Amino acid sequence: MPLLDVIDDSVTRAAGVSLRMLRLDKVHPLLSGNKWYKLRLNLEAARHQGHTTVLSFGGAYSNHLHALAAAGNLFGFRTIGVVRGELTQPLNPTLAFCREQGMELHAISRTEYRSKTDGAFLAELTARFGDFFLVPEGGANTAGVLGCTDIVRFLQWSSHSRDRHVMLACGTGATLAGMLAGLTVPCQITGFSVLKGGEFLTHRVQEFLHECGAADPGQWQINTDWHFGGYGRVTNELLEFIRQFTRTTGIPLEPVYTGKMMFGLYSLLAQGGIASGSEIIAIHSGGLQGRNDNVVNIPT
Repeated sequence: MPLLDVIDDSVTRAAGVSLRMLRLDKVHPLLSGNKWYKLRLNLEAARHQGHTTVLSFGGAYSNHLHALAAAGNLFGFRTIGVVRGELTQPLNPTLAFCREQGMELHAISRTEYRSKTDGAFLAELTARFGDFFLVPEGGANTAGVLGCTDIVRFLQWSSHSRDRHVMLACGTGATLAGMLAGLTVPCQITGFSVLKGGEFLTHRVQEFLHECGAADPGQWQINTDWHFGGYGRVTNELLEFIRQFTRTTGIPLEPVYTGKMMFGLYSLLAQGGIASGSEIIAIHSGGLQGRNDNVVNIPT
């Protein structure tokens, strides 16, 4: 069961809030974070349908492909990762791990990648690799959303709390939609887009809820202020925040997802954007192997 770590520092004390972090990065040494919750029901479906090969898509620093490669090795699936862009040698640590876990890596151009959901392109992949179970990029499908409903059971609230907030990073919106679908205690959920132009995520979350047959509970929003230039983009200010946060709390962050979310949350707290007396649970969505990739290397 993931831990709920208390974060008590000068920022939380000045804002008068209670802040804890749900450490999904501690779920499993290799299958950490929200990616496992997105994969679990997909892999069950693949097994039930008799598939032995699972194929999915991702960029060169994909947490999703990293988790899928580990899951395939652990549970006996052949895995194929279709990677956007070139496989530059030597492989970065994320893709090197994928290969070590037995994943077959297949690079395609960015133009081809935009066709990843087209029937003709998928037929070409089937001709090349044989029959496979397809998991969409990021595990963002109905099974992935329903798997994320499990995360809600780890939210533990104080009985006296009135203003409850959940904060998490958003790439596809699937984790946020799953948590909304699984809510049993009312709270305000804020998803911090790690993508530039993430306004579309509001509609995508609503689509996920509809596809799952779940009612929209309301009381949620997408914050698009803290993407730092787009997916995988970082700044010195963000990296320094992560270093300072880790030194103060002992909790490691990565700058692609959780680091951006925590920067945004701390900015809101400093600005008085969250009422004093609020209880906040921030979701650590894992992906810490990204700290080792050259593009986001964080010296300690």
